[in-house]
Amino acid sequence: MDAAIVRWLNSGVDTLPWLDDVIKTVVSDYFTPVAMSLLLLGVWFGAKTAASRELHQRAVLTAMLGVAFGNLAVQIIGAFTFRGRPYLNEPLELLFYQPTDSSFPANPAVVGAAIAAGLWGVNRRLGSIAFGVAALWGLSRVYAGVSYPTDVLAGAAIGVGVVMAVTWVLRRIEPLPTMVIQLAQRFYLA
Repeated sequence: MDAAIVRWLNSGVDTLPWLDDVIKTVVSDYFTPVAMSLLLLGVWFGAKTAASRELHQRAVLTAMLGVAFGNLAVQIIGAFTFRGRPYLNEPLELLFYQPTDSSFPANPAVVGAAIAAGLWGVNRRLGSIAFGVAALWGLSRVYAGVSYPTDVLAGAAIGVGVVMAVTWVLRRIEPLPTMVIQLAQRFYLA
């Protein structure tokens, strides 16, 4: 079923050149990660009150730790399992370079979901927007022929799950997160 979905989505390549251009931009290693990073930067510095600022900075801290530990989870899973990319097994029109790492789990889905889940915990609107961007990023990777749908779904589940675990741990080790944010404030980084 995974392969059939990839073939079906990828069959649209070259049908609408403008769509291919949009997908190439979204699926790139730069556009979506930079956009998500700018969103985190805006959340970190953009709150209007001190209480709101601290709450939003905790969300960014949670999201970034989620990204870090999510990437660690991807590396650990990758050490034990390897799944070839769709373009290795299917006749596809690629819109992206040929990654050589394991397709499972999709690392961009981990990153996108971790950022979105971290933000969603304090700001449902921004979190929903970030989940939308993360979903578009994952769907674009399937359309471009570099990830299977289950790789993206597994990556998203890992990203959300890790953020849930990070949130739980940060609550247990308080006041350490507060001290980290206060230290950043002393250096005008928060």
